Amino acid sequence: MLADVGGTNTRVACWREGSGHRDLVALVQYPNSAFGSLCELLLRYMSDSASPRPTRAALAVAAPIRGTAVKMMNINWAFEPSALSTDLGLESTHVINDFHAQAFALHVLSENDRLIVGGGEALPGKAMAVLGPGTGLGVAGLTPKDHGYAVVTGEGGHATLAAANDFEAEIIAKIRTRIGHCSAERVLSGDGLTLLHDILHHEARIDAAELSRRANSGDADATKTFSVFFNFLGTVAGDLTLTLGALGGTYIAGGIVLANTDLFLRSGFRDRFIDKGRYRDYLNKIPTWLIKTDVPALYGLTVYASELAGAAGKRTGR
Repeated sequence: MLADVGGTNTRVACWREGSGHRDLVALVQYPNSAFGSLCELLLRYMSDSASPRPTRAALAVAAPIRGTAVKMMNINWAFEPSALSTDLGLESTHVINDFHAQAFALHVLSENDRLIVGGGEALPGKAMAVLGPGTGLGVAGLTPKDHGYAVVTGEGGHATLAAANDFEAEIIAKIRTRIGHCSAERVLSGDGLTLLHDILHHEARIDAAELSRRANSGDADATKTFSVFFNFLGTVAGDLTLTLGALGGTYIAGGIVLANTDLFLRSGFRDRFIDKGRYRDYLNKIPTWLIKTDVPALYGLTVYASELAGAAGKRTGR
């Protein structure tokens, strides 16, 4: 059983070891608000959809993974994997960060799963980056090793947001006045979009879905909010790309961009991505892609599950 556990929704599917990395079965999406805990949600899935019954689970969770206890940041859920296994009647449960899984997925995306944004050409065997705004802002990278790639994951969404001009500096200053530290996630997330719109247009508590509806209907204020949002995203993506030396390309994921693809493609994202002074030409040669599938983390979990199976085989001599 594979689950991509976000702050708002959870996608669950089953996968048989040894099958193709995109061969998901019984895929279901649930709103987290309908359940009191992750265990309750997964029990529902196993009751309604999982046949034959899974024996193991791999979870990609929008939370920092430190030690055994997992506490999510954008929903009041917490769990311990071994206890979750017991409650679900599974042999084992393995947990990674959701963007750890997104990074694994870069290996198995098809051409139909991604859309090029701007120019550039990926260099084989080089580092890659992935980031994406949703309920929060996920960030991860892949760096080459002797055989394949190693995933670099952390909490990069909580790094301090930088301004590219005086206008953005004013926005960040206003956010700091309200909430203190202005991380990238404070703007590049669903709640961040709401906050940004309020800062720009003095209209509070307009959620991301409504702003999307307005912007895609031609509302000038909402369109402006998305324009500023995507500019900030370009800055953060460019910073991440420079940090990792992601000559293999940078991928944009997350529900907000996918739900507003036309706005994204018309935005200044790519111009801002390459706007790094003396390193403009360096970045201009690096491709950026939008991940079009909404289940990349589940694909990544199949890669992770395969690695777990391979490691178990080595230990037992199989």
